[in-house]
Amino acid sequence: MGNLADESGTDVEIYRRAFTPDAIHIVSRTDAPEELLALLDSAGLERKTEAIYTWHETPQGLSEAAQKQLVTCAVLPLLIADYKVNIDPDVYDVTAWAQTLREHRTTQAQAAGAPALPPPGPAGPRPGRTR
Repeated sequence: MGNLADESGTDVEIYRRAFTPDAIHIVSRTDAPEELLALLDSAGLERKTEAIYTWHETPQGLSEAAQKQLVTCAVLPLLIADYKVNIDPDVYDVTAWAQTLREHRTTQAQAAGAPALPPPGPAGPRPGRTR
């Protein structure tokens, strides 16, 4: 018998379990490599182990909003490392995702020697519009 990631064919499943409402549950496939577990550790998630099962949870004491921000920000490094991730929409924070993506793009642009991306603002002329 496997876990939700095994059953779903993903590397990581992120969701809130009904009987642990004070934490978000992050389960990786049973044969997850240490590199995947280390990415979850480095995101600030707490590794838990019991018998043959290993999973992560958000740290105790975080608000619901902080929990959602933490797990959403953890997704980008996993995707960059080519892991298949499923995050429940109920624990996804679109604002945290946008900020994480913006920071990643800025870092990549600076590493390539390009100027930093401008902050979002009013768009210029739109395609198809005439003046």
